[in-house]
Amino acid sequence: MKQHNENAARVAAFLEAEPAVERVYYPGLPSHPDHAVANRLFTRGYGGMVSFHIRGGLDDASRFVDASTLPNLAPSMGGVETLMEQPALMSFYELSPEQRAEIGIAENLIRLSVGLEDAEDLIADLRRALCQVTPG
Repeated sequence: MKQHNENAARVAAFLEAEPAVERVYYPGLPSHPDHAVANRLFTRGYGGMVSFHIRGGLDDASRFVDASTLPNLAPSMGGVETLMEQPALMSFYELSPEQRAEIGIAENLIRLSVGLEDAEDLIADLRRALCQVTPG
């Protein structure tokens, strides 16, 4: 868990600084709306789940996902390897864009379960994939 937490914190901080990323959801970031609560509740780290919005829409998110090579594409979010999901096209594909929006699933949402790989390798892969997205 220690490595899982450390890697996710590094990935979240990297993503938050990227112009091609609109917003990052990770309770370990001070920008997270529940960061103060997370500080009180989580005594050994903030976990490995990181969600974020790519700038742009569904096609931009798809280009990013397609360009990523290190994360495994999977709707499951648990394992020792980094897993990535594009909810609009995977776990919520049967809903219309309007229905997804009603329940808070944006077209440009990406979910990562950050694994135990070397964090720098993962960040390098994400950086390269982000080059496929035009900051808007």
